[in-house]
Amino acid sequence: MVYAKVVKDLRSARQVFDDMPDRNLVCCWTSLISGYAKLGSSEDALNLFTMMLDENLLPESDTMVSVLSACSRLTPPHLEKWVKLMTHMLKECNNLASDYVNIVLVYLYGKCRKVEQSRANFYEISDKGKRSILSWNTMIGTYVQNGCPLEALTVFKSMMENYDCCPNHVTMVSILSACAEIGDLDLGIWVHNYMRTSGKKHVLSSNVNLATALIDMYSKCGNLDVAREVFAQIVEKDVVSFNAMIIGLAVNGKGDEALTLFSEMQELRLLPDSGTFLGALSACSHSGLLDKGREIFDEMTRKDSLISPKLEHYSCYIDLLARSGYIEEALGVVSCMPFEANKFVWGAILAGSVLHNRLEIARNVSSMLVGVDPENSGGYVMLSNSFASDLEWRSVSKLRVVMREKGVVKERGRSWITIGGVVHEFLAGSALHDQNRSFYQVMESLFREMRVSSS
Repeated sequence: MVYAKVVKDLRSARQVFDDMPDRNLVCCWTSLISGYAKLGSSEDALNLFTMMLDENLLPESDTMVSVLSACSRLTPPHLEKWVKLMTHMLKECNNLASDYVNIVLVYLYGKCRKVEQSRANFYEISDKGKRSILSWNTMIGTYVQNGCPLEALTVFKSMMENYDCCPNHVTMVSILSACAEIGDLDLGIWVHNYMRTSGKKHVLSSNVNLATALIDMYSKCGNLDVAREVFAQIVEKDVVSFNAMIIGLAVNGKGDEALTLFSEMQELRLLPDSGTFLGALSACSHSGLLDKGREIFDEMTRKDSLISPKLEHYSCYIDLLARSGYIEEALGVVSCMPFEANKFVWGAILAGSVLHNRLEIARNVSSMLVGVDPENSGGYVMLSNSFASDLEWRSVSKLRVVMREKGVVKERGRSWITIGGVVHEFLAGSALHDQNRSFYQVMESLFREMRVSSS
């Protein structure tokens, strides 16, 4: 009834809006666009945005936030449609309006995973347009969501050094996600201190999104003590903040503590969601808590359970069984689950089989992994290793031929290190770093000393 009433009110508001003789007030457009965006009527919101620009009215920051919110709900077919419409509009609109269209295109291309095109549209935004934090947030968010953390940090540093633009909590959530991905604890600490000293009063204890991003960053960088402190300071803890702390403890091997938090959450009458159960199962898997993991998974599979296991829960439970050496039981779960096994499921069983020296099963599972993910090198490499361990070099050679024919390339290892505030990225086998020669000279010197010491 409430939803129906809101829809009815929005229709009435649109009718009043359409009948207005003077529609020059941007706040009226913003209110209506916001209403459509909140109801998930993305097409209506974006149509109104284009009408607004056609009438030579420039959006405000709140308008653009609602427009991007509408874009976030577009499905792939509609994404392509609006990319074309906005690209055409860019050719027709004036210079002032073009910045806003470019911001939308940066976001849309990011959702389409076309990062290069997002970057191109970002560079077309004028210096005046880049005084708005929204343009930077959109580009940084695009990089983070498309697995380009280093590029996100580069854009952020450019913003801080070259433009008179102050980051807000949205910026910092994205930057903390990038820091978490590459392990840049120094920058993460800088963000934490910046928000304490320059942000709004009590922002860290009241803004759950920011606090959750900090917990995630500190946990992934291995600094659990500070992650716990941030969690303790949150005034109104919700399911999302509990999930972040539970997962943070889980990935750091603190399974018992994670499950204690899982129980405390339920005692506070906070209903666990899908992410909570995933965190609890992950805690059991990382800490080898087989009995507790079985108990949690059984709870999820009961008929009266409010949360039914999804594929990721099955994958995590199968990982627990395989790590614990219960390979046949893990395969039994695969055969009974209501989902097709994906690369994570077969990868978990394969890793467990190799760990417990079940090479015949490992060989069969490797074939299954290659079948569901033929372009991923992981299955081929593990299958090759199982052949090599049995000295079946002919099979190893045949597999390498198959990889070459299918164009499968082994994914190179990648690592990052921060020195003097600068993040350096290293790729296995790459000689592109400007200090590469020095690295090899130092390594050769170390090898010589090792040879002398062992002789």
